[in-house]
Amino acid sequence: MQLDIITYPNSILRKISEPIENIDSEITELLADMVDTMYASNGIGLAAPQVGISKRIIVLDVAQGDADAPGLIKMINPIITEKNGDTTYEEGCLSVPDMTIEVTRAKDITLEYQDEHGNERCMDATGLFAIAIQHEIDHLDGHVILDYASQIKQDMYLKKRKKIAKQGD
Repeated sequence: MQLDIITYPNSILRKISEPIENIDSEITELLADMVDTMYASNGIGLAAPQVGISKRIIVLDVAQGDADAPGLIKMINPIITEKNGDTTYEEGCLSVPDMTIEVTRAKDITLEYQDEHGNERCMDATGLFAIAIQHEIDHLDGHVILDYASQIKQDMYLKKRKKIAKQGD
């Protein structure tokens, strides 16, 4: 089932997400719905706060943009344990529509997470895959790509979104 994507400045995007204590049918159903939503929205990643749920869950599939990346990955309670190097990438976000921002992040990361069956996993990621993971974990920690933009760019974006919202009324 496709879920609605929450857009900035909705306050849920600023909340720190709660860890998942028990992986049950509700969580596996949420993961499936998040995958459907990500693909339907032409995204490469999606975090639970972006669909209005303040839980530490992300889904990613960057295989089209990064041939070395695995296909679909579902992560519960992801934690980055190591970061190396820097890379800069022009990022977009489903929750910050019509905006891209150049963001510098770690080039290579190591992370731990649980899969949808509750198995502990450890993974190394590089390139676009590492960037997407860091972007989605930012959402779990209450951050959006606008945090990497200048105050002027942030103000311009909010003004534009308010104008669009007003036209929709």
